[in-house]
Amino acid sequence: MISKEEQEFIKYWEQNRNKQKRFFKQIAIGLPFGVMFAMAMFLNFTSGWDKRVQEITKTYPSFKSLILVLLIALVAIVVFISVFSVKVKWEKHEQRYRELLGRSRDQQQSKPQP
Repeated sequence: MISKEEQEFIKYWEQNRNKQKRFFKQIAIGLPFGVMFAMAMFLNFTSGWDKRVQEITKTYPSFKSLILVLLIALVAIVVFISVFSVKVKWEKHEQRYRELLGRSRDQQQSKPQP
């Protein structure tokens, strides 16, 4: 038997599944998580607790190009994390939606006809 909550989820997902599949919508939704992840990496890089990082920055030919590479990498990480996290969430919702639809069809077919 499908609960009221599951029926509401089916209705919600039927209305919003195509909206949440758009690329720019996915970036907008997942952006805070990606930015937090990138900020943690940047703070870890600049905190100085790992002495190997300081050695690498000293031996790097140009500190400005190192910062540029780091910023490009952080932007790429933010975009990847934001899109990936939202796609995983979308796939989970889609799987749940299909399972609930299958269950509701099975229940409708198994009901005796009067």
